[in-house]
Amino acid sequence: MKETLAWSEYCKSLSPAVVETCTKVPVSGGPGALVKALSDALPEWKFRHALSRGGWYRLGGILDGAGQRVTDNLEGWVETALDERDGDFAQLVEDFSDQSLFATRLVGQTHYLVASAGDGTDAFLQLEIEDLQEMRVHQLFANDPSTLEELIDPRGGADQPVPIGLPFYTFRRLQHIGAFLRRMLAQKPDPAPIHRMIEDWEKSSAGNASAYYNHWVIATREHLDRYHQSVFRAQPIATLAGAAPEFGATAGTTGLKLNEALTRFDRESGFPMAWYFHMLTSKAVPHWVAQSVVEDSLGGFAYLPQRDVDVVRSWLHRPYAV
Repeated sequence: MKETLAWSEYCKSLSPAVVETCTKVPVSGGPGALVKALSDALPEWKFRHALSRGGWYRLGGILDGAGQRVTDNLEGWVETALDERDGDFAQLVEDFSDQSLFATRLVGQTHYLVASAGDGTDAFLQLEIEDLQEMRVHQLFANDPSTLEELIDPRGGADQPVPIGLPFYTFRRLQHIGAFLRRMLAQKPDPAPIHRMIEDWEKSSAGNASAYYNHWVIATREHLDRYHQSVFRAQPIATLAGAAPEFGATAGTTGLKLNEALTRFDRESGFPMAWYFHMLTSKAVPHWVAQSVVEDSLGGFAYLPQRDVDVVRSWLHRPYAV
């Protein structure tokens, strides 16, 4: 536990340098420029870009009709205005229906960067940096809203988003993944699926061939439940460009044809046992494959190393998905 706390404090000590770097690097330079700037700021760490995930947004603030900023916090502004009217939503709508106020949102993508921090499968630092651009979206109160959601984040609508300023980078999170996973175990001793995946990687041919972080990043989450106890979530995300390869075998395939399908999938994914780990994390490979692989091995057709067969057999005895 001391090591876990030490990594947490160490990552906090690095954060100011990352924050400063984010403010200096233009988004137009792409992730490559970001990596180079981080290398200059933190020469002891060899960060590399692993994955970008976009298609999300968060609520922003409010602009008036002249483009002047009313607030950076749309939700907070609405809550305060509603409290001032004793929760009377209809009164709120009536009071502001003749004003030109526009909501904004921050549209973004998350860049995941990784750096080795030791020899263990989960011994790596993962840095998350957001690439954001503020957009002016719908006009508030113009749709005669009847609920808070219709007011602050309506679905559909004819308003075309208008960019407000240039895109920019902002620091999101820096953490030692192994330390995070140990915190999960300290809170709940039974291994979660992510722990079992890490263990399977170490035991299988994948672990001997390549570092885990070369092929996966881990989206982490921590929140308090109603009893104020920490709840941790960790979801692996493949760093493949695009979707996983198509698995080229149908149910009932065995022997040489199944081996060919597994080999092709692994080759296109870039590491051995890729079919197994994508079976755990997506629908790219169906579960019947695991059963067929073990049955082939028991029948004397040994196209996988024994350690890989052992991993698959263990999964059949106690299945899990990540």
